[in-house]
Amino acid sequence: MSTDKTNASPIKPLGDRVIVRPLTDEELGTVSASGIIIPDSAKKEKPEQGIVIATGSGKWDEDGEKRIPMETKVGDRVIFSKYGFDELKFENKDYYIVAESSILGIFNN
Repeated sequence: MSTDKTNASPIKPLGDRVIVRPLTDEELGTVSASGIIIPDSAKKEKPEQGIVIATGSGKWDEDGEKRIPMETKVGDRVIFSKYGFDELKFENKDYYIVAESSILGIFNN
């Protein structure tokens, strides 16, 4: 793995893609105080959340002369469209590959 902050994951995203580690049920608060996991059907159709672990270098402008900088950065907690990502399992860990345009917002820390 690289020590570069923009590529801190085992996968380097291209263009305007980001690699997101999905939040666990505990991180999302979907586990009751007694440890019971609240089922997805009770959560309704809510967007996904996760932590950005790597970003691409941005997409090219319309002229193809310069890259448009990414708005997300490694460590951001983001919310994104429930259907706007590709799932990937690598070394027994789940990751999402998300186009930055599918990210709905960045949580303020």
